[in-house]
Parts: sequence; structure tokens; C-alpha cells
Amino acid sequence: MATTTENCLVCSNELVYFDSGKELTCFYCGKTENTNITCPNGHYICDDCHGKGVFATVRDYVLKVESGNSFDIAETIMGFTDKVPMLGCENAWIAAGAFMAALKNEGTITISNNQIDEVLRRTRKQAIGGYCGLTGICGIAPAMGACFSVLLGAACPKDQETAMTMKVVGKIVNAIADQTGPCCCKNFVRTALIEAVKLAEAYLNVSLPLYNDTIVCTHSERHPHGCRKNKCPYYKQTPSPCR
Repeated sequence: MATTTENCLVCSNELVYFDSGKELTCFYCGKTENTNITCPNGHYICDDCHGKGVFATVRDYVLKVESGNSFDIAETIMGFTDKVPMLGCENAWIAAGAFMAALKNEGTITISNNQIDEVLRRTRKQAIGGYCGLTGICGIAPAMGACFSVLLGAACPKDQETAMTMKVVGKIVNAIADQTGPCCCKNFVRTALIEAVKLAEAYLNVSLPLYNDTIVCTHSERHPHGCRKNKCPYYKQTPSPCR
């Protein structure tokens, strides 16, 4: 069992991670699940309740935004700090939604709102909080896989469509793995989008705007495990005022 510096949403105590799962009941909705994360007082919050309302916020924004820049879209939604938690697979919805919205607005390929909805639904099924450490699969990886699966028409009976989708997920996982210690969902969103933009060029023949390194991460102080700061390529200290 490991103690984290993340706090329980119910009692503000530090959360603990169990090496083996336990059956616990969600404090809010009463659903019982096998889980590896709780607090010393036994408060467990399921993924549905942890991100309550965020899914609709992400969906509504990506369906109406007009930008063709996936990074700008993602930064805007991550900035909704009153709704979007610092950590959690809500950030996977942001990565997938921002990428699909940017592709739709860029216009080279035709993307419908139904396809964006499908991507978000698939992501919601497979992006599970805490599983970046528990299984090695950050929810943002299958989120980007869902994007390419929908766009390429991948399915179990298919050939190259499915192979390309799996290669996308593999590249995303490898890129994210280089950014751990501790895990940071905001970092992982940006890292995944950088790879996804490259892969859109390679697999979809679509050129999306590249990452703009003038973006300043504003979430450093929110990180419950402690920001990596200078180890993170997206961390930039605010210059001290001249005296």
C-alpha cells in the first residue's frame, strides 16, 4: 500500500493505493466495485462520480469550437479548473475531443458530430482512473486510438486499419512513458497530441498546427503528487518582475 499526496474529495485525507484490489462502495452513488484507490476513512469515488458533469462540458465545447488547433482547444478545456480535475481520465476525453474537433475544423477530411460522439463514448469505456500505474495504460492512449479507429474504420476483422490504430496507441504509450515520474495528465494530453498531429500527417494526410512552445502550463501548483517542474518540457517559470 502506498500513500499519495492526492486528497480525498470527501474528507481531504491523503489517498492510498492498494497492491491488490478491494470491493468498495462509491460514497456518492452507492455502486460497488473492485478498486485499488481509496482514503484511510474508506471513502471511494467511482470514475463516473469523480468526473460528474465533465463529459458534457467537454462534449459541448468540442462540438461548437471553431479552432483547427488541437493544442489551443485542449488548453482551453483544461483551463476550466472549476470543472476539470487536475488528474483523472477526464483529461483523456479532452485529448480525444480536441484532436477530433481540430481535424473537423481543418476540413481536409469530413468528420461528423456523430463520429466525435463515438470517439468520446469509446474513450469513456476504456479510460479508467489510476490505470496508468496499475496496468501501464494511460487512458489518453486508448483515447487517441479511438480517434484513429473511427477515422480509419478499424475493427477486429480488418487488416491495416486495425494495425495502424494499434501502432498509434503504441507510439502514444511510449511517448507518455518518457514523461512519467510522477504522472501528470496535463503533460500527457500535450504529449499525446504532439504525437497525434504527426500521425495525422502520416496516416490521414492532414496537416494540423504543431505544438507552440510559448504555451505556459498554469497547473503546476495544482499537482497533488508534486510537479516535475524543470523535468517537464511544458513547465515554464514565470519570470520575476524587474527591480
